[in-house]
Amino acid sequence: METLKVSAKSNPKSVAGAIAAVLREGKEAHVHAIGAGAVNQAVKAIAIAHGYLAPNGKNIVTVPAFVDVEIDGEERTGMKFIVRAS
Repeated sequence: METLKVSAKSNPKSVAGAIAAVLREGKEAHVHAIGAGAVNQAVKAIAIAHGYLAPNGKNIVTVPAFVDVEIDGEERTGMKFIVRAS
């Protein structure tokens, strides 16, 4: 498992490349995002990663979940996308 943190300023194509690389290694990627902008970038990245892997016959399965993260001593709730290749 590889954890990738996404912010609202993350480049979706770069994140997609990282997701695709993790899935090509046979691992699953956990994509963490806190806030609407970060979730938007994460979803875009997952869709782009699907496009990177589809020509090789790989499909992506994504399971959304909540994750609690501590930032500066404060607990925040974010989204976690568990991404697997099938």
